[in-house]
Amino acid sequence: MSIKPVESTIAAKSSNFLGQNPHLNELSESEALPGFDAKHPPDPKLIDTCVHCGFCLSTCPSYRVIGKEMDSPRGRIYLMDAIANGEAPLAEGTVEHFDTCLGCLACVSTCPSGVQYDKLLAATRPQVERNYERSLGDRVIRSLIFNLFPYPNRLRPLLVPLYVYQKLGIPKLVRQTGLLKKLSPRLAAMESILPNITGEFFKGNYPDVIAAQGEKRYRVGMLLGCVQRLFFNPVNEATVRVLTANGCEVVIPKGQGCCAALPAHQGQEEQAIAIARQMIDSFEGTEVDFIIINAAGCGHTLKEYGHILQDDPNYRDKAQAFANQVKDVQEFLAMVGLTAPLSPLTEGKLTVVYQDACHLLHGQKISQQPRQILKQIPGVELKEALDAALCCGSAGVYNMLQPEVSEELGQQKVQNLLNTGAELIASPNPGCALQIQKHLQLQGKDIPLMHPMELLDLSIRGVRLK
Repeated sequence: MSIKPVESTIAAKSSNFLGQNPHLNELSESEALPGFDAKHPPDPKLIDTCVHCGFCLSTCPSYRVIGKEMDSPRGRIYLMDAIANGEAPLAEGTVEHFDTCLGCLACVSTCPSGVQYDKLLAATRPQVERNYERSLGDRVIRSLIFNLFPYPNRLRPLLVPLYVYQKLGIPKLVRQTGLLKKLSPRLAAMESILPNITGEFFKGNYPDVIAAQGEKRYRVGMLLGCVQRLFFNPVNEATVRVLTANGCEVVIPKGQGCCAALPAHQGQEEQAIAIARQMIDSFEGTEVDFIIINAAGCGHTLKEYGHILQDDPNYRDKAQAFANQVKDVQEFLAMVGLTAPLSPLTEGKLTVVYQDACHLLHGQKISQQPRQILKQIPGVELKEALDAALCCGSAGVYNMLQPEVSEELGQQKVQNLLNTGAELIASPNPGCALQIQKHLQLQGKDIPLMHPMELLDLSIRGVRLK
């Protein structure tokens, strides 16, 4: 699969577009299949704001890889309109195009007409999960993902066998033979992003309250995440140290679980609602000024709790109040200012390329704050990568569900990062970090990748990078 050139012509209107796609005509003429139900279908008013100009095409990662109109935001909006109007069914021939969407929201940032594709996608995916019966294989892999990854207590017991699996050198054999990839490309993709299990993965017990260093400026709650707390516990530890060093008392409720990002982004509506309620309950009564998160995808979902729980009269107001308190840690530190003195990380200049996570850049509109924080570290010089706003291909669980498209995007992202000549990559999201580390390894590159909070923590503590 290779990257296709961006189409320069304006697409025909919906009726003509469908007429030029025989596959869809066959679907619409076949036996009627379920379409959208009455529960929050894509809003026709939002659909109608798309003027089909095509500005979204060049920034859409799935379109750039697949090269088909139907796998672009504009094409998917055509499909939403056609399904809503009974011109096409919610069936395999349409669902596959919704599935190829990474949900990166780059099109939202690009669109000159202000099309709220994020809201359209968020309405469409639950419709797919409610009204379309997936194949047995698809149901099995999705059940595995959504019954495992959002639950840290289910993931934790797997660390020991995974540790043994790696220590015995089995991953090298599995990848060299390609046997798992032949049996199941999706399971192979899941195995390929597994990080190196170390003793750090077995830590992660925090006090309920951690005191601020010096004068207390704020009382903040902190989320540990699900994948983050297990596979990236050093990032959480660094975040706590950075917050306390800058005058924050940190509250970490024991009852918190997943933020609901993984199920919410894939239309698993009921699961996302249940998880969101649990998260809100865990922070109730903590009397925090802000709720801090250090993972981009989690932060975007937390800020959407008002939408996720819009139909729940018992949680609707609490959800919106919770969402209003959420701040990405970089957003928060840029807002309140750093008070802890910073030291150089190396003897001389350190060149760093910051990797924009999609749900931070496009979802939360946070771009300059991380760069402002990194530039405050003495000796750090920031580099900018080509196509910095293009998704790395991780996109939550996308790299497990759509491994072929994800592979190409990962290769391209890593090459662009390497081409900056930077000595270190700073990435603010666990999924992105796993994807980039995988493709660095595949390209035989040994460049360090760290979360911005890890760099800031070292600078505050006066520890030099090796």
